[in-house]
Amino acid sequence: MSRLIKRYGSRKLYDTKESSYVSLDKIASWIREGQEIRVIDKKTSEDLTEQVLTHIISEEGRQGKTLLSIDLLHDLIRVSNKTVSDGVEHIQQKVDKVDRYVHKKVDNFVQSSLDQIGPVRRMREEMAALRRRVEELESSLQAIDPGIHNSKNES
Repeated sequence: MSRLIKRYGSRKLYDTKESSYVSLDKIASWIREGQEIRVIDKKTSEDLTEQVLTHIISEEGRQGKTLLSIDLLHDLIRVSNKTVSDGVEHIQQKVDKVDRYVHKKVDNFVQSSLDQIGPVRRMREEMAALRRRVEELESSLQAIDPGIHNSKNES
């Protein structure tokens, strides 16, 4: 659950959890600790989270803290006219493509493995059939001459 911050007309930020005014630095520290925040305008209830987070990044940049590379800043400006849903859709398409590729590779691997197992299985079946035939022949030979089996064991 996100921590609710209300921004007053005076631009002061009020933390509803601690019932006190907070600074941008304090909000930044909460975010670094892993907390989610949500900032709304006290009067209109408009969501101001994006603006406040952007303001935090801007302030830290002014203080000389390098948060974002110049390349990333350029990319952010280039794509700022695209909606998040466009980005999510693009990422989903890439994920789907990778998913199809992985499934195809796994299917090919499994099929290849089964193809290699097939001949081994057939060889085992043939060996079992040969054993049965040898046992039948031994039984037949023993029925004809009971001494054949005993002389075989003696050698």
